[in-house]
Amino acid sequence: MVAGNFKGLTEGQVTESRAKNGQNISGKQETHTFWKVVKDVVLEPLFIILVCAALVYFILGSYNEGIVMLVALSLVSGIALFQENKSRSAMDALKKLSAPHAKVIRDSKTQDIATEDIVVGDVMIVEEGTIVPADGKILEAHDFSVNESILTGEALPVTKEFQGTDNKLFQGTIAMTGACVAEVTAIGKLTELGKISTSLSEIEVPPTPLQTQIKSFVKSMVSVGVVAFVVVWGVNYYLSKSILDGLLHGLTIAMSVLPEEIPVAFSTFMALGAYHMYKNKVIVRNPHTVEALGAATVICTDKTGTITENKMQLSCIYDFGADKTYDYTKVAVDFNPVLEYAMWGSEISPFDMMEKSIHQAYTDTATKDLRPTYAMVHEYPLSGKPPIMTHVFSDKTNNIIACKGSVEGVLKQCKLSEAQKKSIQEIASGFSAKGFRVLAVAKSKQSIDNLPKLQQDFEFDFLGLVGFYDPPKKNIADVLQQFYKAGIQVKIITGDHAETAVTIANQIALQNSTAVLTGTEVIDMPLAELQKKVGAVNVYARMFPDAKLKVIEALKANGEVVAMTGDGVNDGPALKAAHIGIAMGMRGSEIAKNAASLILMDDDLVHMVDAVALGRRIYENLKKVFELIQ
Repeated sequence: MVAGNFKGLTEGQVTESRAKNGQNISGKQETHTFWKVVKDVVLEPLFIILVCAALVYFILGSYNEGIVMLVALSLVSGIALFQENKSRSAMDALKKLSAPHAKVIRDSKTQDIATEDIVVGDVMIVEEGTIVPADGKILEAHDFSVNESILTGEALPVTKEFQGTDNKLFQGTIAMTGACVAEVTAIGKLTELGKISTSLSEIEVPPTPLQTQIKSFVKSMVSVGVVAFVVVWGVNYYLSKSILDGLLHGLTIAMSVLPEEIPVAFSTFMALGAYHMYKNKVIVRNPHTVEALGAATVICTDKTGTITENKMQLSCIYDFGADKTYDYTKVAVDFNPVLEYAMWGSEISPFDMMEKSIHQAYTDTATKDLRPTYAMVHEYPLSGKPPIMTHVFSDKTNNIIACKGSVEGVLKQCKLSEAQKKSIQEIASGFSAKGFRVLAVAKSKQSIDNLPKLQQDFEFDFLGLVGFYDPPKKNIADVLQQFYKAGIQVKIITGDHAETAVTIANQIALQNSTAVLTGTEVIDMPLAELQKKVGAVNVYARMFPDAKLKVIEALKANGEVVAMTGDGVNDGPALKAAHIGIAMGMRGSEIAKNAASLILMDDDLVHMVDAVALGRRIYENLKKVFELIQ
């Protein structure tokens, strides 16, 4: 990428823009976490009960009992603060989303600056493998594609070009191939990522079922204590005519009614549960969530990276010359001319997951690896509508011209009959219906001494199709069966297409995988109607943040205790609204982690099976403790 073509902002313009638009910081920054936790602990009804108990004991002269209550107070608050500190330390170790530095052009020079120092109007350089630091509009692009799954939930990379409608970049997305120069159009809270972050503050975190029950129980006990106090004080005053004597008897009876042991038992059980989960690679950000797991009735999970491996695997090949289809989901990959030319049509050092899969398949199956003997003599980057890319190689004796790209784009330049093109497109449509990403492969016999200026001027010989898909994790079907045995419904909520979602659902034996609702259908549907459908529908496709949130709210309105997994920014609102928000620790965005109450350190859903079992044991043990106290 040549910086000389762009001058960028001057230092004066940078200062002016920063004064007008602020720093590139999304949402509110978490500050004074310690005092926030202290406030939450002090305002807990159970904590207030202990305070009241200690005061009454000191008033009655029972100093030993008062000191015991103070010790209990220290224990309850200490456990909460210790757990928060432990979770915060683990969270800090997992932070990895935001890029610490960005590359910009200022005063005609390329500079590396802190991400938060980018301003509106900056000219930024985004290269393969880096995270986009701010929203922007592309000024120049070279074979550039972006993974926008953090915002859209769709795992496939999106090609970006200077001309056309898809020329915008969004903060937090990842550059998959090539490089581009873009002008910053929004920073901080005004980016798409920032808007979602800000909207999270408007969502109220629901109390866990046990919190609700304990709050109701405490209110009942306090009411009984007040009644007992009034009655005993009144009777004693009537008999002794002494206000102080009646008051002391009344307070004694009221204290015997108040369940001051509950806070200690509750905090201890929650802390022990959080500790055991931490050992099992689950970070508990809110200890109250531990018992909520035991009451969970529905788990809503995203697809990419949670259900699937988050990698594009070569899954099928159609060989046009042999008129034969190879399904590699059923048989091992074998060497094929289509595979060979797909490899030559890929980057030499691939970054894209599909191209990595092609190179790996070639390495595993080729009887002789020809890559070391050939050198690239010309590259036509991804371009055109629909896009294709062409690479020219030579070993000084033999030449290879390989093309790979969209089916329509490649067919447009192949000498085929209309019937042949129609047949190929039908096969490609069949692959797509199975949830595969399909690319076409072709070659050219043209002399490399007279290469055309544009790859669209080649005439290609069509070779075939290659299909890829993101396979389910090997253990996920077993994990789902364990959820079902525990009486927990499982629903897939994804940004991918309906066909892809249904294909994966069938492969993992998801119950009732045929019924599907899209994000648009969810938003357009009245809440009352959605409440009737969410119980039966287990697959939700082409979902976006508002639609995900509406599904969670509908399930909660039906009386379900909802767990939600997610990793992207678009999952944030739903994670916060769910009773149990579960974020991915390795690939999750910071917004998802901050919105969630649990974090899976290795992104493996199997840990949730053990977590649910532990939550249920804790819930049952707490019930036994409360029965003994009563």
